[in-house]
Amino acid sequence: MDAAGGGIGRWPAEDRPRERLYHKGAESLADAELLAIQLGAGLAGRSAMDMAHDLLSRYGSLSGLAGRGLAELAAVRGVGPVKAVRLAAVFEITRRLRSRNGPGRVVLGSPEQVFARYGPLMEDLKKEIFRVALLDAQNGLLRDVVISEGTLSASLVHPREVFKPAILESAASIILLHNHPSGDPTPSREDLRLTRQLVECSELLDLRIHDHVIIGRERFVSLAQRGALAGGG
Repeated sequence: MDAAGGGIGRWPAEDRPRERLYHKGAESLADAELLAIQLGAGLAGRSAMDMAHDLLSRYGSLSGLAGRGLAELAAVRGVGPVKAVRLAAVFEITRRLRSRNGPGRVVLGSPEQVFARYGPLMEDLKKEIFRVALLDAQNGLLRDVVISEGTLSASLVHPREVFKPAILESAASIILLHNHPSGDPTPSREDLRLTRQLVECSELLDLRIHDHVIIGRERFVSLAQRGALAGGG
């Protein structure tokens, strides 16, 4: 086999995915092969490829694996904390790359732009995350803040925590976001009740809520489009 510097062709069998990537490109590799490269090494009697197949079988797909927490991955035999951190890092890099909507200033002027930005970051999560995106007068993103993690409820999402960052940042408007780990973004009764509560508070503060976007698996619901941000929802 052709080998740069005479070395690659003598790589051991467990390193062959790396050899194939080197010669043929990453796009030529199967999911298990790409995963094996990230794992780096296996266990006694089990190669990195064996472990990669096991992980994909356990979680169904790379997407299913990417949604798992660090502690859960670290507890898998043969993975441990070091490999779990490596996997978590590469999955987060992928999410961040997918969430970028081009160089320069980020504009969130429509639900589609909001989903393009935050869908990759939130659609695979196994617990609910409530975030607030702070916007300037031209719907440019100033920054975003995670308000709560866990089951969405008024007890966890307090208006003070939602609006304090916006006031400190002198934001012109905000966008509320949260995910549904089930993958179905259909708003619940609690989603609608909480949204109405926050809209009422925003009116007292003269701070506009631009939208509340609920993120599911490859789809979303905009409560602004549904008319739930005006007239009592």
